[in-house]
Amino acid sequence: MARGKGDDGPHPVDRHVGRRVCEKRLALGYNQSDLGRALGLTFQQIQKYEKGANRISASKLWDIARFFKVDIGFFFEGLTGAQLAGYNEDGAAFEHDFPATRYTIEINRLAPQLSTRQQKLALDLIRDMTDRTEGDEG
Repeated sequence: MARGKGDDGPHPVDRHVGRRVCEKRLALGYNQSDLGRALGLTFQQIQKYEKGANRISASKLWDIARFFKVDIGFFFEGLTGAQLAGYNEDGAAFEHDFPATRYTIEINRLAPQLSTRQQKLALDLIRDMTDRTEGDEG
């Protein structure tokens, strides 16, 4: 069993911190290999960190924060006690509001650059595609 994994998967804090690493890496235009080289790791290890499958040690998180030029607290922003309350002793983890993929992160990053009208059109398109996909599967 990989470190940081319970019966139901990675601990929610490990998932959250990994997701924040992924979001920041993509926002700065780095790929997993770039970050791995800077930290003396493989891109596979970065993948495991970002998924929360492997816990990031305090010293490695410190190195990542220095590389990204952010305060270490950045990785814990948005993590609330209310979210962790959903993580009970049985090991059931809370779900993030959306899956962290390269595409969802980029959509989230680019949307504010659109006008309000363009944002509405993009939202309508995504809703239409989602409805069509769900209808096609059933």
